[in-house]
Amino acid sequence: MTTPLIVDPAERPAPGAGRPGRAAVSAGRRPGASRWLSRTAVNGLLAIAAAYTLFPLVWLVTAATKNAGNILGGNVFSFQGFDFGHNLSTLASYDSGIYFRWYGNSLIYAGLGALGCSFVSVAAGYAFDKYRFRGKEKLFAVVLLGVLLPSTALSLPLYLLAVKTHTVNTYWSVLIPVLVNPFGVYLSRIFSAGYIPDEALEAARIDGAGELRVFWSIGLRMVMPGFVTVFLFQFTAVWNNFFLPLVMLSDKNLYPLSLGLYNWNSDANATPDFYPMVVSGSLLAVLPLIVAFITLQRARKAGLTAGGVK
Repeated sequence: MTTPLIVDPAERPAPGAGRPGRAAVSAGRRPGASRWLSRTAVNGLLAIAAAYTLFPLVWLVTAATKNAGNILGGNVFSFQGFDFGHNLSTLASYDSGIYFRWYGNSLIYAGLGALGCSFVSVAAGYAFDKYRFRGKEKLFAVVLLGVLLPSTALSLPLYLLAVKTHTVNTYWSVLIPVLVNPFGVYLSRIFSAGYIPDEALEAARIDGAGELRVFWSIGLRMVMPGFVTVFLFQFTAVWNNFFLPLVMLSDKNLYPLSLGLYNWNSDANATPDFYPMVVSGSLLAVLPLIVAFITLQRARKAGLTAGGVK
């Protein structure tokens, strides 16, 4: 039997001995000061990024109120020479108001094209996610390969197909190619997997609903945030599309805004009076994108899946 070791209480180390006190740690690190410096650095970087992003828009808004002399003279940010009303009237009356015809064309191309593309993408993503068929993953790999291809590389093959189908220089030559978006299919499959539970689909099938009814009444409604997201992406892409209309269209009455403003900007090198029209037209061209993002923001965030499965 061993004798227990008895330690004199006076010889025991005091609690916390050998470790730096909290006051010493606080004095050495100064967490309040470091936190303030970090917050200041982050806010400074965000302010620089915001200024860098907003400066072109501010320039566009102020330049749209100036005449050609002030724009070319660099007096864009001055309070003199306000001529926005005259710029709008010139924009509306030039060449029998062809600018607003281009505006309508862009709304047709972007609106109908994005709507059709969203439906095709959501349907394809739903099929890739919920059904099993031979070669599904290989076919989906081909879709992912299509994401890697730049749209400009496909313009010439699309033009040759349009020549064969006699759709060159028509609305269909721009509308049909934008109905397919590989990235939209990929994104829709992810949304389908996250928003549509298999239990809800099985319950609908047990109640006797067919596959089209299941997709239309349940799948499409549950994946509506994904539908809106694909719509916004495609609407922005088609609205800013330039190379495809340049290849397909030769009739200026079929031009979208991007191509029409480009031609005006080219003419401005010889005729400076085109500069106010180009700047004012570019400012008005931004408005549909802003309206689309603001109005569809709530629908994009909202989900109908909550409470769908109990």
